[in-house]
Amino acid sequence: MPPIIQVSHLTKYFKVSVHHRGFWGAFRNLISRQYRLARAVDGITFQVQPGELVGYLGPNGAGKSTTIKMLAGLLVPSGGEILVNGYLPWRERQAYVAKIGAVFGQRTTLWWDLPVIESLELLQYIYRIPGDRFRRNLDEFRQVLALDSFLDIPVRALSLGQRMRADLCAALLHDPLLLFLDEPTIGLDVVAKERIRQFILHINRARGVTVLLTTHDLSDVEKLCERVLIIDHGQLLYDGELTSLRDRFGGKRRLLVDFAQEYVDPQVEGAQITVREGSRVTYEFERNTITASGLISRLSELYRIRDLEVREPEIEETVRRIYEQKLLENH
Repeated sequence: MPPIIQVSHLTKYFKVSVHHRGFWGAFRNLISRQYRLARAVDGITFQVQPGELVGYLGPNGAGKSTTIKMLAGLLVPSGGEILVNGYLPWRERQAYVAKIGAVFGQRTTLWWDLPVIESLELLQYIYRIPGDRFRRNLDEFRQVLALDSFLDIPVRALSLGQRMRADLCAALLHDPLLLFLDEPTIGLDVVAKERIRQFILHINRARGVTVLLTTHDLSDVEKLCERVLIIDHGQLLYDGELTSLRDRFGGKRRLLVDFAQEYVDPQVEGAQITVREGSRVTYEFERNTITASGLISRLSELYRIRDLEVREPEIEETVRRIYEQKLLENH
């Protein structure tokens, strides 16, 4: 099966004016405008297969949103090639947008002064959705997203979490094969985030919708995505499984052990004690030095154990280390 997204050497440059300060600088700005090229996306290449749920990560200004806007047909690339579901997004936009859905966390596709249900009904006519399919999809999304309590409320009166749920419904009414999500959980509380995550999993697994997700909330990625793309300064630094990223750059793992009794000095080869609270001890160990099972076996030979737990480093910690130490630039 061919990829649903094919990106090859994609670039996007923006022309930015050079500003000169001071009196003479202002005069120079007036009579002779100079520009420089800012590289938002700089030659990235990747593919996404149908049915994948892929996380697209990077710090602020890395080029994530610019990439999504090019894939959605909102921006024209400066160079390279994009083919999405057989379409050139910016060239065949009218036919293309009927096959995709997009949700941008800071903007809404709904009409500000209309009740939610009227916005959704307008979208039915815009996308020419048959009545039975519209009712079937709306009934499903009303249940999964719990929309009933605010369907008759104007969009401007919704909370952020309610508006995001309504936007997700709007983006999927026409049965798109591909969904672009740009910061869908930004600013939401824990309950709202979890509901939206469950909905994303639902449409990916039950409907087979391909999802490309950009987010700064790495718990979204950890709970939703098996594969991640990492971009920085417009360049793609990593394309692979989240588990492989953690294995390569995750740093130290932790083993929490509840001993059957309190030992004076429960040291063990291959690990270092970091926290000790009575009979509970936390060890740290390098994943490349010893396995969790090997460490547990050594402890069991030396001490009586009541319970234990292996903890992986938080994904936020791993990605922060990658950015701060520029670990991927050397790989």
